Parts: sequence; structure tokens; C-alpha cells
Amino acid sequence: MKTICLYFEIHHIIHLKRYRFLEIGSDHYYYDDYTNETSISDVVERSYAPALSAMLEMIQKSNQKFKVSFSISGVALEQLEEYAPSIIDLLQELSNTGCVEFLAEPFSHGLSSLAHENTFKEEVMRQAKMIQDLFGQYPKVFRNSGLVYSDEIGELVSSLGFEGMLTEGAKHVLGWKSPHHVYNNVFNPDFKLLLRDFKLSDDLSLRFSNSSWSEYPLYADRYVDWIHQLPEDEKVVCIFMDLKAIGVFQPLYSNIIEFFKALPASAEARGIKFATPSEVIREHKSFGALSSPYPVSWNDEERDTSSWLGNVMQREAFKKLYSIADRVLISSDRRLKQDWNYLQASENFRFMSTKDTGLGVYRGIYDSAYDAFTNYMNILSDFIARVDALYPEELGTEELNALITSIQNQGEEIAKLHEEISHWEGKYGKLSKVKSKADARRVKKE
Repeated sequence: MKTICLYFEIHHIIHLKRYRFLEIGSDHYYYDDYTNETSISDVVERSYAPALSAMLEMIQKSNQKFKVSFSISGVALEQLEEYAPSIIDLLQELSNTGCVEFLAEPFSHGLSSLAHENTFKEEVMRQAKMIQDLFGQYPKVFRNSGLVYSDEIGELVSSLGFEGMLTEGAKHVLGWKSPHHVYNNVFNPDFKLLLRDFKLSDDLSLRFSNSSWSEYPLYADRYVDWIHQLPEDEKVVCIFMDLKAIGVFQPLYSNIIEFFKALPASAEARGIKFATPSEVIREHKSFGALSSPYPVSWNDEERDTSSWLGNVMQREAFKKLYSIADRVLISSDRRLKQDWNYLQASENFRFMSTKDTGLGVYRGIYDSAYDAFTNYMNILSDFIARVDALYPEELGTEELNALITSIQNQGEEIAKLHEEISHWEGKYGKLSKVKSKADARRVKKE
């Protein structure tokens, strides 16, 4: 039986404000609050609310045969909690169905996996904990920002205890192989990889409403027929996209929601089921190791990291940002940490892209890549000055490492104390129950 693994990304851009060179050192607030509130309210109204409500209806009407997964950046969760808590409620309702899986990803939706291992580990585990607190699920599968993956990143993610990871079914990585199998990391055979079918995914996220597309208009039964007609041994079809594909990239008047609502019945009629990433990993053996020595992503035709780090400006900003990572990690300043999350977000570097993709580049408030670079570097200069004030650049490597080790040891000690408290609470609870029963029997005898 063929399986559709459907996944949606939920992330929202944090819009930086115009920040002039003369403001460095005097203004430590970097955000355009009005644009942030209005933009997320617009996306909620046009996309998130109708799309998630439709998926809840699909689960109910299919007798829980429809299944779907999401990854939500910590940055997006913070914005939703502040500006659109009703979406958090809707996601919790979806989680309660038992048909929805939430995945882990970097808290910032950034690219720390390419630059700083300790930062990457810290923000992944923080986002996973936030998912558990909000939705009662601790993620088992990981999805990196932009589906970025390499052999080394996969090995690092597996060391954090995850069972598998999503990535792009890039042609230059697959070669003759099909994306419709489960693969494994070259360094860890037990760590599974699920590959995005970029054609079937882009048919929905990029082409669905394009009236000049040869397949327009696309109906659910024809789409499912394409999957049904795949070779018999190609069992897993992974369709991954941004949730904004429903309602923003493909407007609601294109009937994109009606298309999705028709998918469960069309799939069932052809003997095709839906499954979450964890279910796919559990039910399917690996087809073999897949080697990706260099990072791949789901961006642009090249499927690499050039949309974020392809020019000198992007690489300079990226290098400058992570030059202070060790010092930020040991900080307990809440405001500094929040700014660090927002400055890491991958769109800050995407705005600086000079690539000609043929699709145009959304730049937010910026007029050009250079304009984006200048504004970001002004903000970053102020941020670095704040870090320097707390932890001077002259701080020796040995002293810095000692501080990091000390903080890590404190964290481990706190975790052990929590375990011990839980242990004794468990024992005390049992003893209390025994005592209560003994007291009840004694009263009864009297």
C-alpha cells in the first residue's frame, strides 16, 4: 500500500525596523511591531485559520484516516501566542485528535547547523520542549530550517535522540534513486531520512492556481492518480510545503482548500493511506544509505544554501553573527536571548540574496540586497556591543570555556535534582496511598 506523508512548515518573518547608523549604542529595540502584528494577522486570516480548520474537518470526516504533520519555529510560536492565540488553540485541538505529529526544528528558524554546533543543539532542544509544553508531544522527528541537510548534520541530529529527519529529494543527491523510499544517514543506519518529492509538492505550493500551467485546473482525483501510478515498489510519497501555500501562495479563491478536503476520499478509493513521519519511519525499512557530503535544501533550482550564503555580504553577516555565539550562549539576559533568536532567522540572509531565480526575491522593507545588508549590519553592530558589555571580547578562550562548562554542569545538576525530587515524590505518593488505605481500614474497624 502506498503512503502519503504530508507535512507543513509554520514560520513567520520577524520584521526588523529601519535602523540608522547613528542609532547604534542608543536604541536597542530592533523591530517593526506594527508590521509584525498586521502581517501575522493577515496570514492567520487568509491561511492559518481556514487551512487548519479544514484539516480538523478532514480528520473528523475521514474517521481519523487523514494524518498530517507540522513543524513550528519557536519564533512563530511566540508571535502566535502574542497576536493570534486562537491558532495555538486550533493546533492543540488538532493534536488531541491523535492524527497530527509535531516535529522539532531550530527555535530561531535559523542556520546554526551550518555554523555553531552548541547553538544548534541548544535551540533545537528548546523548541522541542516548547512543543511538548504546548501540545503534549515530544518530537521524535526533526526538520531543519529550509530542509537543510548533510551527512554531518544528520549525524548531529541523531546524537540528540531523534529517530529521523526530513530533507529535500534533490536530484544531484539522489542520482538514479527515487525519493519515494525511506533512506538512512551514512554514519548512522538507524537514523532514517524522508525525502520531499519536489514536483508533487511544488504542483500544489507553486503551480496550483497558475492558469497557464498545462495541468490546470488540478483536481484531487487526478493528483492521487499520479501517486497511484508510481512504480509498485515506490511506497512512500512525501509532500512537504509551507502552510502559507494554502491561502497565501495559492489564494483561497483558487479552491485550494476544496482540493485538500477531497484528498482523503480520493486516496482511500485508490488504496492509498496517510501517515505521519514517525509512522513512516516505524513501518518502512531503509532502502539504503543516502550520502550528502554538502548541505542541500529545498530552496531554488540549485537546492543548496546559496539563497542564504551565496554572496560576500551574506557570508560576512553570517560570520559576524556567529562570531559571538559562545558568549551569547552563556548569557542569562532574556532580552539578549530573544534578540539573538530573531537575528538568527534565515530570512535576514535571504533578503540579502542577489541570485536571479526568475521568481523574484521578497525583501520586506528593503529596496535591494545591499539595503538589507546595511540595515542588518547596523542592528548587529549594536547587538554585538551589548554582548561585549556583558562578556568582553578579550575574555580568554580558556576562561570562556570554563564558564560554558560551569553553566552546563549547573544544568545537569538541576536536572538530576528534578529527577530525585520526582523519585521521592513518587515514593511519597505511594506511601501516602498506603497510609490512607490503612487509616480507612482502621476507621472502619472502629
